[in-house]
Amino acid sequence: MPRTLRTRLTLLYAIPFLASGALLLGVPILTFSQTSPVGQFVGPRPTPEPGPERIIGTSAAVLVAMLVVALVLGWLISGRFLRPLRAITATARDISASNLHRRLGPTGRNDEFTELAATLDDLFARLEAAFASQRRFIANASHELRTPLTAERSLLQVALADPDATVDSLRSASEEVLALGRAQEQLIDGLLQLASGEQGLDRREPLDLAAIASAVASGREPRRVTIVTDLAPAATAGDASLVESLVSNLVENAVRHNVVDGSVLVQTSTVDGQASLTIRNTGPVVPPEELDRLLQPFQTLGQDRLHREGHGLGLAIVKAIADTHQAALRVRAQPEGGLAVTVRFP
Repeated sequence: MPRTLRTRLTLLYAIPFLASGALLLGVPILTFSQTSPVGQFVGPRPTPEPGPERIIGTSAAVLVAMLVVALVLGWLISGRFLRPLRAITATARDISASNLHRRLGPTGRNDEFTELAATLDDLFARLEAAFASQRRFIANASHELRTPLTAERSLLQVALADPDATVDSLRSASEEVLALGRAQEQLIDGLLQLASGEQGLDRREPLDLAAIASAVASGREPRRVTIVTDLAPAATAGDASLVESLVSNLVENAVRHNVVDGSVLVQTSTVDGQASLTIRNTGPVVPPEELDRLLQPFQTLGQDRLHREGHGLGLAIVKAIADTHQAALRVRAQPEGGLAVTVRFP
């Protein structure tokens, strides 16, 4: 491809140059006319002017020489002009998933090639971050799925190896295995919701955040946490099932990470023509510097991974669904404890 582009640039340089030369040499030929002398000449006869054939031959030779010079100069100039592009292409070809940390760097020029190199460097940086995030996600997901399987196997092995096992002890072991199975189901459901939120929208349909939030809040079982609703119409468009997952995960997260006799406020409204959902809860104090981390998968606030409730996917699912709907997500730590999460849909 660089050779093809270089050839084209060479021709773009040589052809106009040749056409200009042909025009300059052709004008005298077209205007040339051989006139006969009038009257008698006194003295020596003048030197005869060259005929048109000789002028045409000389002009053709000059044109051929001009063409050769134009092609050579065009080839050299285009090669020098395209040298940064060849360097950018070679470096970009060498960069793969295993060395995305490499960058093209400055080209030493202040032109479009420098802008292209900077754009590609930004792209490589985003790809590096995405690959790193994917590797962390796979490692965390593998750990989360392996932990309950290991616990189930241990419970069953202990129960089977106990020579004094009773019906009650076997029943207790079975109930623990079922509880671990339910935890696995919840994890898989969460991973599916996260994947659905990240794959984009196939369709958009009109929906009302107030109706969805009302259905989610009313479907919650009492858990010593009071849910208060302040629902004003908030019309928008999107995937209703994904938006329901977003609201459900926010409410579940607000209820789970709360205090005894705490409260959750679910509020919808229309602000500047945009549908807005806000959920506030009481709960432990969250350091503001921890907020960005909590939006990543499998991240919780200062809890043991083996003994926590939940898998740390709730806010990650919310972020993925909000990004898919191009909605603005704002998470604030309240000074008295708990979070205030606002999602504003376009």
